[in-house]
Amino acid sequence: MVVDDNPIVRAALSGYLELCADLCVSAQAADGREAVALARRDRPTVTLLDYRMPVADGLSVLGELIPHTRVLVLTSDASPDLITGMLRGGACGYLVHGAFDPPELYRAVVAVAAGHGWLSPVAAAVAAATVREHAEHERARRDLAERQRLTRSRFGLTRREQEVLAQLAQGLSNAAIAHRLMLTEKTVKNHLQHIFAKLGVTRRTEAVAVWTGQR
Repeated sequence: MVVDDNPIVRAALSGYLELCADLCVSAQAADGREAVALARRDRPTVTLLDYRMPVADGLSVLGELIPHTRVLVLTSDASPDLITGMLRGGACGYLVHGAFDPPELYRAVVAVAAGHGWLSPVAAAVAAATVREHAEHERARRDLAERQRLTRSRFGLTRREQEVLAQLAQGLSNAAIAHRLMLTEKTVKNHLQHIFAKLGVTRRTEAVAVWTGQR
């Protein structure tokens, strides 16, 4: 299925694909809502999906298309946020207008039909950057968890003191910490006094700095 609000683009894509002996264009749609209805009816193996369309754009209907068809995004928008959103939403491939030729389009459709993925260079670069960012975030999360584990071991904080300090690190006031942990403000204040004594600090910012490994 070919989904694009521009009738000239739809005709050009469909015309080329129809020339390929092993491909058949089963339907065409001009907006996201029409695409969902046709996908449910025809269950095309692959859907070429544009992003910017009236009524409903490609990203907003992606989740409804996925159960019925493999989606290959084909759009002129190469913004990292859109590429990331489409891939995370379940799209199998991403092609950018002007960055591929007809033979590559054919190879992409065949690859996606076979259950594989296909990314234009710009989309591949964004995907790689997203993977790196996720890996760095995960590494930072593990490093913080390890620093906090060492802090707990070094200063002998109780489980409740750890919970109070974790809330403090989020910038919460005593009242907010009390509400979140279902304690009284006096109890929170007592915990903080014990925490400060164990950490050897006198201020909230200093306690957070020790907890997060910044000092």
